[in-house]
Amino acid sequence: MNHLAHLYLSRKSEQMMIGNFIADAVKGKKYQGYEEEIARGILMHRDIDTFTDSNEIVRHSKSFFKSRYGLFSGILIDLFYDHFLAKNWTSYSEESLASFTDRAYGIFEKYHDDLPERYQMMLPYMQKENWLLNYAHAEGIQRSLNGMSRRIRNHPGIENAMTEFHFHYAELETDFTNYFPLLQKHVAHW
Repeated sequence: MNHLAHLYLSRKSEQMMIGNFIADAVKGKKYQGYEEEIARGILMHRDIDTFTDSNEIVRHSKSFFKSRYGLFSGILIDLFYDHFLAKNWTSYSEESLASFTDRAYGIFEKYHDDLPERYQMMLPYMQKENWLLNYAHAEGIQRSLNGMSRRIRNHPGIENAMTEFHFHYAELETDFTNYFPLLQKHVAHW
C-alpha cells in the first residue's frame, strides 16, 4: 500500500495518520522517540506492509511485474493499488476524496515539525501536484512513476510500468477489490 491507503486506514487519528505517512523514514526502534499515537501509526504501517507482502492476492499482482522490475514490483503494486482505492473511493468512504486529501495535507502541515526532513522537503511538491487526489488518474500515476524514477537509483525503468499496468488493468483491479477488504479487517484492531 502506498500513501493513500495507509492514510485511509488510519484516518480516525491525526497522529496515527502522521505515523503511517512517515513510517518508511523511521528505521528500527526510532519510532520510540515519537509521541505514542504517532509511534502507533508507524507500527501500524509496518503491520500493513508485512500483511500485504505476505498475501497471495498481492503476490499474484506482483507476478505481472516481477520479471521486468524485480523487487520494484512491490513498489509498483503499492502505487497501483492506491490508484484503485482512489478510483473507487466512494465504495470505501462517505467523505469525498478531495475532502480527505485536503484534510490530510492540513494534518501534514499541522504536524510539520514531526515530519522527517525528507518528508518536509517532499510535502510542497506533494501538495502542488496533489499526489493523493491524482492517484485516481492514469496521468497522476505516471507522474508518480516519473518522480520515483528520478529519486531511486539503479531502478529497472519503473517509469515505463504503465504499459504492463494497462495490459493487466482488469486483473489488478480485481486483485485489489478482493484484497482490500482483507486488509481492512486485518487492521481493524488498530
